[in-house]
This record gives sequence, C-alpha cells and structure tokens, in this order.
Amino acid sequence: MKKMIIFDPAMCCTTGVCGSSIDKELLRVATAINKLKDKGIIVERHNLANNPQIFIDNKIINELLNKSGIDVLPITMVDGEVVKTGAYPTNREFCSFFGLPEAYLKLTIKKPSKVKDCGCKGGCC
Repeated sequence: MKKMIIFDPAMCCTTGVCGSSIDKELLRVATAINKLKDKGIIVERHNLANNPQIFIDNKIINELLNKSGIDVLPITMVDGEVVKTGAYPTNREFCSFFGLPEAYLKLTIKKPSKVKDCGCKGGCC
C-alpha cells in the first residue's frame, strides 16, 4: 500500500475554507486527497503550526528546511521519498504517483435532474 505524507506550511487549516476567502488551491488538494483515500491510499498531512516536532523528527524534512528555509514547503513524500517541494502536486501528479488514470481526479459537476411535477397546486408542496 502506498503512503503519501504532505508537510504543509504553517496555516490555520488545510481545507482552504477558513478565513475571509476560500483558497482554491487548498480546496483542490483537500478534494484530491479525499478521493485518493477512497482508493485506499494512506495520506497524512502535517501542518507546521500544529505539529512542528514531526518536521524536526523527520531527517529528510529537517535537512530540506535547514538548507532551503520554509519556502521549500509544502513538501510531498510518497513512500519515504520526496516527490515535490515548494508547491502542492497537480491532479496529474497525484494520479501519476499512484498509477491512477488522470480522469480519476477531474472535477465532475453533476447537473441537477429536472424535478417532475409533484401534483401540488402551483408545483409547490
């Protein structure tokens, strides 16, 4: 089973829906991660603000931070290897890490089906 760990920069939440505006990139990443978990892929996320000790304990992450500073975050690891730094993986990259078809993470918005007349006066129940 493949395992992905994302080391996030310090932030208040990982979903992108907190604060005064929605961070579309964080929302995309959170959605992609949920879909990957649906496939049984193990995904962990660590936020520098909430769990700085794990950034110190992981030798690879610690070395990258000491060498390049916090601008190297986010860092994505798959099975113990760094696969991306400085930005979140694209949906295409997420799929390539796990051998999934690119279409798996494409956004699909279902159009609502037309509601049939319920028979109530004026169509309102």
